[in-house]
Amino acid sequence: MNSQTTGVKEYIQLAEMEQDEDEYDEVEKQLNRLGKVIEQTELKSMLSGKDDSKNCILTIHAGAGGTEAQDWAEMLMRMYMRWGEQNNYKMSLLDILDGDGAGIKSATIEVEGKFAFGYLKAENGVHRLVRISPFDSNKRRHTSFASVYVIPEIDDTIEIDINPADLRIDTYRSGGKGGKNVNKVETAVRITHLPTNTVAACQSERSQTQNKTNALKLLKSKLYQQELEKQEAELDEIEKSKMKIEWGSQIRSYVFHPYNMVKDHRTNVETSDTQGVMDGKIDEFIKEFLLQFSIN
Repeated sequence: MNSQTTGVKEYIQLAEMEQDEDEYDEVEKQLNRLGKVIEQTELKSMLSGKDDSKNCILTIHAGAGGTEAQDWAEMLMRMYMRWGEQNNYKMSLLDILDGDGAGIKSATIEVEGKFAFGYLKAENGVHRLVRISPFDSNKRRHTSFASVYVIPEIDDTIEIDINPADLRIDTYRSGGKGGKNVNKVETAVRITHLPTNTVAACQSERSQTQNKTNALKLLKSKLYQQELEKQEAELDEIEKSKMKIEWGSQIRSYVFHPYNMVKDHRTNVETSDTQGVMDGKIDEFIKEFLLQFSIN
C-alpha cells in the first residue's frame, strides 16, 4: 500500500511540474487503482468472523408458485455461478432437483476459495422477483420467491463425530435434462442423519464413491452449522442483522416490470442494471452489507 501511495504522489508532482495532460490521466488511473486496493483492504478487515475465510455451501430453494418460482430459482443459480466465475471461485454443483417442466426446485453449490463464506453470507435470505411471467399466456405480472441459505464448509481440522449406525444411505439415478450426462446406473447418493433428520445429497460425479464422499462432507457441514447455531442461541449471541428466512421477509427485490430495479432492503442499495445483476454483478450489494452489518 505504501509503495502505491508513493507512486501516486510522484505522478501528481510530475504532472504539476510539467502541466502535462497525459500525466494527469495517469494520476487518475493510479488513484482508481489505489481506491480499489483500499476498498479490498477495508472489506477484508470486515471478514474476521470465525468461518469467514472458509469455503461454503450455497443452497437455493424455490418458493411456492410452481413453474414461475422454479424458473426464478434457476435464474438465481445462474447469477451465483456467474458471480463465482467472475471472482475466481471454483463453483461445483453438488445436487440439483429439476422443476416441473422448467427451472429447478432446489440446488446445492459448493463454493471454493478464500473468504467464500465471508462474502456470500450476505446472500442469506429470501429473494423476490417481480416480472411479466413468460409462462402466463395472459402476460400478467407475477411475484415469485426463492430462499438462499449459505453455510461454511468445515475442514478436516474440525471433528464432527458421526456414528455410521445413525446414517441411512440411499442411491438413485442422477437427474438432469437428458443426454449423455444422465447416468444409467445409481451413482447419486443421499445420506440421512437419522437423529437429526438432516439430509445431504450429491449427484455431480460419475462415481458413486465420490458422490458418497461429497455427500458426507456436506452432511458434516450441515451438522456443524446446526451445532454452531445451537451454541449461539444458548449464549444469546445471534447476530442482530440476521433476518429470519420466511416468505415476506425478503432481503432483496428484483423488479423487471413495470420498471427495472434491484434493491437490497437491508442496506437500501439499488441499481437499474437488472441484466448486470443477473449476470453476477452483485459485489455492490455484498460490500454494503459487510460494511453495515459485519460484527467483529
